[in-house]
Amino acid sequence: MVARSKPNELYLTRVFDAPVAVVWDAWTDVEQVAQWWGPRGFTLTTHSKDLRVGGTWVYTMHGPDGTDWENITHYHEVVEPSKEKPGKLVYDHGASADRPPLFRVTVSFSETDGKTTMDMTMAFATAEMAAESRKFIKKAGGDSTWDRFAEYLDKQSTGKERFVINRSFDAPIETVFDMWTQPEHVARWLPPTGFQMDFLRSDIRVGGSAFYRMYNGAGEELHGRIEYREIEKPSLLVYTQSFTDADENLTRHQMAPVWPEKMLTMVTFTSEGPDATRVKVVWEPCGVYSPEEAAAFVAERGGMTQGWTGSFDKLEELLA
Repeated sequence: MVARSKPNELYLTRVFDAPVAVVWDAWTDVEQVAQWWGPRGFTLTTHSKDLRVGGTWVYTMHGPDGTDWENITHYHEVVEPSKEKPGKLVYDHGASADRPPLFRVTVSFSETDGKTTMDMTMAFATAEMAAESRKFIKKAGGDSTWDRFAEYLDKQSTGKERFVINRSFDAPIETVFDMWTQPEHVARWLPPTGFQMDFLRSDIRVGGSAFYRMYNGAGEELHGRIEYREIEKPSLLVYTQSFTDADENLTRHQMAPVWPEKMLTMVTFTSEGPDATRVKVVWEPCGVYSPEEAAAFVAERGGMTQGWTGSFDKLEELLA
């Protein structure tokens, strides 16, 4: 979520690789929405849904800590997408039997070249409420809802299990791209919390590769190889990543023996204004991998979110 022109509003834009009719159905069908709605670790129970002007959606979010969050959504506008016009929903969010709505949501769905752009505005009563909500959403991992949605749509259309994470940074797109492609910068933010990183060799170009090591003060040391497949400055970076030994021979992570040998990372950079950039990371196993390795990848999405969030927090500090 980012703040733009109106201080009492938060905005979100996502592009999904699916037609607008598919995205709309996944948003409005109770069985589908139960597969992705809410931050990672949350589950959803719908009690009733009446998708029309004046209708309500009554549901409970179940947090991973056992907390239940009751919600009553009140619909003010419902426009199903068609060839003539984009889809649109306007609704009040966050109400319960004894609590007024927290904010009003306006979300539109438009299709271009088979992809759907979702534009969302969350309008609060005051700028202070918007600022507090932005902090809460970040702390609770609320943006991962839309990452889960992208994963769900990917699986429906391609059958692939992918991991998706987005983050918006207050910096120009060229600056953010440089932080991903200059080794001296990458080493300062990419390693997991508690680890340091050294590039032992780097040739960041299409067809080039890099060799690195990560280490901490407890004697743990990991080596890895990156192979660059696509680089389109400042919008796209695609590479594979594998664990190796100190001599750059392919190996396994010592703590995850069933982890896929090779991962494909696709990073897209989208300008959200002169001094704001959204980064989208899509991660998936590539090459040859077993069903057990694929299952291990899916089971670790929560840990991947935590790991990437820690790295993104460090990148945010560096950019500041």
